[in-house]
Amino acid sequence: MDLITLLPIVTAFIIAVITGPIFIPILKRLKFGQAIRVEGPQSHQKKSGTPTMGGIIFLLSTVLTTIIGLLFWDTLELTSTLIMLLVALLGFGLIGFIDDFIIVVKKDNEGLSPRRKILGQFILGAIFFYLFMDAGYSTQLNLFGLWHPDIAWGYGIFVLFWLIGWPNATNITDGLDGLLGGLSMIAFGVFAVIAHVQGQTEILLFCLTMVGALAGFLVFNLNPAKVFMGDTGSLAIGAALAAVSILLGQEWLILLIGFVYVIETLSVIMQVLYFKSTGGKRIFKMAPLHHHYEESGWSERRVVAVFWTVALITGALALYLVVF
Repeated sequence: MDLITLLPIVTAFIIAVITGPIFIPILKRLKFGQAIRVEGPQSHQKKSGTPTMGGIIFLLSTVLTTIIGLLFWDTLELTSTLIMLLVALLGFGLIGFIDDFIIVVKKDNEGLSPRRKILGQFILGAIFFYLFMDAGYSTQLNLFGLWHPDIAWGYGIFVLFWLIGWPNATNITDGLDGLLGGLSMIAFGVFAVIAHVQGQTEILLFCLTMVGALAGFLVFNLNPAKVFMGDTGSLAIGAALAAVSILLGQEWLILLIGFVYVIETLSVIMQVLYFKSTGGKRIFKMAPLHHHYEESGWSERRVVAVFWTVALITGALALYLVVF
């Protein structure tokens, strides 16, 4: 990578760090505080009232950095690829924002109804796939790098599944200070390397921008968090990661790069199914998995550090399998 590719990281980081102290007091004045689930860990009740919707910080940073790049950097152009990435990021961010807004107004955790949320995600997925087909992208599905069947319009079903599934996985993972932000920095960093190897400049710069924006957000989100990203941030991150994996033709690789998201989601599914099938028994002390370790006596910071380490290992393994 040459020096120009590092500009998005630095620019996005600076914008996020400047934006945070502006938005956090506004969120406090508007009383946009997070309502903590009663059934969650009791240690989290002290976090009640911490401003949410903080995803606005890194989303705004990403948008402003992209605009700066389009105006002043020769390496960035407004291509169909960049438009698709922004549609996924900002579209799902908007759904999350509406969900967060309903939550803070009602002062509970009901938010947007599941039916309306899925409908919004379905519409955005359909728009993404239309742009995908219009841009002439391949409809070959990469199955673990071993088989690449061309499933034509059937690929649209996969796109919808991916763009709806991953935002929900990242949403589940967003439960501890700094957890999702750090995991996502690692994921976007790994995808940036792959995009560089493939010569996909727009995806490379987008991923680097996300790394910088998330790093700036973590200044305010690390334990003890001054702001939570909320669904505004978590849904946007999941959609962006899914979109990047699709556009790079590395759909399966996100299962490894996002391994922590996968096990967090599986822990919830397993807990619910086991609870229903056994009449009330549990596999984990609490789901998602990060809460199980908290209930087992781990500090929040320890859980986050261990999960980040796992993500670094699986990310490095992904690079080894695909790049080296």
